[in-house]
Parts: sequence; structure tokens; C-alpha cells
Amino acid sequence: MKIVRRIGVPPSARGSTSGANCPDLFELSDGNFAVIGTEATEALESELPADASRADYERIVVVSRETLIRAKADIPDA
Repeated sequence: MKIVRRIGVPPSARGSTSGANCPDLFELSDGNFAVIGTEATEALESELPADASRADYERIVVVSRETLIRAKADIPDA
């Protein structure tokens, strides 16, 4: 599995002065997506709806609204 491309714009285009340690989205060679975000499992797990759950190896990650909105145009429809 490898990163194929960034989805959306780089952190510097979203106002990051250093371009580091910012939320980001990537498309992977297997068609899945990787997310860099703020780990929030402990804070949000109890807020999950009754029909949602996570495996022990999964984490709840928060990505800023701006990051996702700016990536929208690059997310494939299918």
C-alpha cells in the first residue's frame, strides 16, 4: 500500500505557516483513504450513535471542516 496523491490542498494553502502537523487526506494505491487528524477516540466514543462502533485497532480522528471541504472536489464519486 502506498500514498498515491493528496486529496485537497496542502496545509500551507489552508493557512499553516509551517506546513507541518496539520490535518491531511490521501488516496492510497488500494483505493482507500488515509487521514491525518487529531486523535479523539476517548472524547467521542461515548457520543457514537447506537448503530456505530469501532474495532480495537480503529481510532476516531477529527479533521477540520476546512480540510474536508477543500478536499471535496478531489474525492471521486465512485
